[in-house]
Amino acid sequence: MKYETDVVVIGAGGGGLAAAISASKAGAQVILIEREDDSGGVLNQCIHNGFGLHYFRKDLTGPEFKESLQEELEKTNVTVLKSTFVLEVTRDKKILFVNKNGINEIKTKSLVMATGARERHFNSLAIPGDRVSGIFTAGVAQKYINLQNLKPANTALILGSGDIGLIMARRLHLEGIEVEGVVEILPYPGGLERNVQQCLRDYNIPLYLSHTVTRVEGDKRLNRVYVSQVDENRNIIPNTEKIFEVDALITSVGLIPSIKPVEFVQTAPGFVTSNTNQTSEDWIFAAGNCTVVFDLVDFVAREGEKAGKYAALYAKKEYLPQELIKIKKGENINILHPSYIDPEEKSKLYIRVSKVFDKAEIVVEPLGIKIIEEEARPSEMIEISLKPFQDSKIKEIEVKAHGIS
Repeated sequence: MKYETDVVVIGAGGGGLAAAISASKAGAQVILIEREDDSGGVLNQCIHNGFGLHYFRKDLTGPEFKESLQEELEKTNVTVLKSTFVLEVTRDKKILFVNKNGINEIKTKSLVMATGARERHFNSLAIPGDRVSGIFTAGVAQKYINLQNLKPANTALILGSGDIGLIMARRLHLEGIEVEGVVEILPYPGGLERNVQQCLRDYNIPLYLSHTVTRVEGDKRLNRVYVSQVDENRNIIPNTEKIFEVDALITSVGLIPSIKPVEFVQTAPGFVTSNTNQTSEDWIFAAGNCTVVFDLVDFVAREGEKAGKYAALYAKKEYLPQELIKIKKGENINILHPSYIDPEEKSKLYIRVSKVFDKAEIVVEPLGIKIIEEEARPSEMIEISLKPFQDSKIKEIEVKAHGIS
């Protein structure tokens, strides 16, 4: 079967749902493709609250956030293809996919990639020891408990203090699983401060900063994890070893943007985009964790909404980008998104500093923008809004940060 449409959105998580809704409201014919048999992506297994405070001005659980978007989607004419896997995206704007009806093709005018990110696996960490059962990524453990009602462990240690690791420490504890602690190689937590407080301190779960797992042992099932302290260069400090007798190791060691099957656009490692979410291929737009990993699904949905709008305008030939201005990471900036700006459109910069500051000044030059951030830390994104501007002399923008007293 062959389809034709204005906009295709791949991925029906928070970003993809928002993109499809936005593109439809902008007057485009939209097809939304989702590989699972239900929309929502990882939101379906995030049964804790804390979602939607920015986007809906409500405190929602993950499924409630998904349902709120789903209700909006049902008011549109978007065609949704579930249980559908995209095989190939070609430069001539054709999308090949497979589902229960066989292999099909869509001819589109524009595309929004909202494919999210995948978890970094334990095997990528090169930790020596036995390869046994009982080692799970935090997302898999969350799915077992929240969606499948399975108990993955009796005692557990968590490696990595990213938000999902912190949230799973609390979730495991509430399910009666003894959590021996959270181990973090960095000298500061990797997740939001609110999650450190609500998920660890409130339940007296230890956080071992500047520590890492050095070996795992077990006979078919994990039963022992070795942990050592590290110095500022992440080298193991001798005679600091701790041994944890646990039957599960839960890893929360980062997310990798999912860019497949589009492999002919600029990435670093996620899709490199402008402030209108346009990639290096004019007709392809991208939003959410497939570009850069965001703190909140609220930001993902907001970016998806913007990507859908501009994809629709592009399909209708109502948006053609002007000369883009590159945005450069300056001193003490680790993450900066987007990478380019169409100066005639509004912009929102998402920034992560490269180290902890008690107080920091963020500078955007040559625009002369300066903001003060209390307790700037790499785990929490800083947002800066830029108004449209016209200045032919500006060829590059630099963002940098420095501590102030």
